[in-house]
Amino acid sequence: MAAPLAARQVVFPLYACNVEVARAPWVTQEAMIAEMRLQWWRDVCEEIGAGGAVRRHEVATPLGAMIAPEDAPLLDELAAARRWDIYRDPFEDEAHFARYLDQTAGNLAWVAAKSLGAADEQVVRDAAFAGGVAAWLAAIPALEERGRVPLLDGAVEGVKALAQEGLDRLAKARRTKRKVSAAARPALFHFGAAQAVLKAAVAHPMAVADGALPDPVEADRIALPFRVFTGRW
Repeated sequence: MAAPLAARQVVFPLYACNVEVARAPWVTQEAMIAEMRLQWWRDVCEEIGAGGAVRRHEVATPLGAMIAPEDAPLLDELAAARRWDIYRDPFEDEAHFARYLDQTAGNLAWVAAKSLGAADEQVVRDAAFAGGVAAWLAAIPALEERGRVPLLDGAVEGVKALAQEGLDRLAKARRTKRKVSAAARPALFHFGAAQAVLKAAVAHPMAVADGALPDPVEADRIALPFRVFTGRW
């Protein structure tokens, strides 16, 4: 809602698609049904990529009208990555975890940004990595409660290192923020909220397991309008 009206017409169906894909593994305890739900969205991506008619659906139809066919494979990757959420296997290694974040948070942000205006892909993905890590750390208690193994290293130092990496990537993105045009900036505004979460995780790693990290939505009620007004993220 902080984006200009024209930008909302692009990002609303895109983010709605992300919500549907992200929740698909969690609305059922049957792995096969969850797989089918994700496959449904992968089929939508295939239809968009083919450039033809897209099935009638309150999200899929407007998504097909707004997203370029060449961006459909990125959303397909996003849906495929969410298969991890269905099962209880841990991440294979650091590369697997980084790829998961990049294919989910990174692909979503990149499609949003490039659909709005000119932007440097690496800048967008660095900012998205920070936002993805912050959201992931905030979700740790819920993920563990559902039997998942969300971290490769859940010890204090491991949590601090991950949060610090997120802060470093956010700082790197901000140093080159001029590579993201004003038109594309609305896709990155919400990543500004990641900083407080990541800083808290570095300073107090146990807050992650305790579910005591700052609430980015609540904290953003004042900060987001300021970022929109100044164009910062």
